[in-house]
Amino acid sequence: VLTLFLITLIVFTGVRMIPGDPARVMAGTDADEAGLQEIRAKYGLNDPIPLQYLRWVTLALRGDLGESIRTREPVIKTVAVKLPITIQLACFALMIAIGIAIPAGVFSAVRRNTVWDFLANAVSLCGVSIPSFWLGIMLILFLSVRLHVLPASGFVPFFQDPLANLQRMLMPAFVLGATLAAVLMRQTRNSMIEVMSTNYIRTAYSKGLAEWVVIFRHALRNGLIPVVTILGLQMGALMGGAVVTEQIFVVPGFGRLIVEAVFTRDYPLVQGVVLITASSYVLINLLVDVSYSLLNPRI
Repeated sequence: VLTLFLITLIVFTGVRMIPGDPARVMAGTDADEAGLQEIRAKYGLNDPIPLQYLRWVTLALRGDLGESIRTREPVIKTVAVKLPITIQLACFALMIAIGIAIPAGVFSAVRRNTVWDFLANAVSLCGVSIPSFWLGIMLILFLSVRLHVLPASGFVPFFQDPLANLQRMLMPAFVLGATLAAVLMRQTRNSMIEVMSTNYIRTAYSKGLAEWVVIFRHALRNGLIPVVTILGLQMGALMGGAVVTEQIFVVPGFGRLIVEAVFTRDYPLVQGVVLITASSYVLINLLVDVSYSLLNPRI
């Protein structure tokens, strides 16, 4: 609760430091002063900042995030349209990242200091180093322009055409998932190496247990605790950090909504989007904390 309170203060004051007049953006460059004053009065832009803040927080607690200055639609309605798209993209990216990172990290730790370990680390370092915008452009160039395997951009709702939706979400999800997979792979490897050197793992081997039983039943479960922590932070980052990827692939999600809202000085929309992003961050981290007790009952 304290975190969210501080976030509301930072968001509210930060948005008002953006250069430009939202009333002029809304009315156009040819608007007269009377028209601007009418818009400011309608949206409470002439009121003292503390009063504007209290009004916004009071309405937000009721689920009312205000009305967009640009589209004249309720912010909550706009978010309800855009948020599921980014959630789907983030979940796809997460599935790709976990599918690559966990097996590669475990294999790299078990085959430590071998050729496979060095190769996995090199690929992981490339994944961290390559910018997402460059990777996205290269995928469009090869898979769409030259090979005609996948559509270059756009979005189709899942319930309208599931296959077309998956085809258009695959590349942006891979771009987001590649960087996340690289981070998770390195964390999984380091965590597994630490766990594999503990006494209870040596005891498990000395009891004659099969290697896969020792690795997946005993070592991996404890080794996943720091990985889950990183995963929670990265999942929160995906919710608000998919701006570049959504711009490249023309995905009408949360990231593009943030950019458009900032450029048009749409105070209510920016405040609502950032507040929801921050709230999702807090919720995801709470779920991560709860998951520790599932991975390790001693916690």
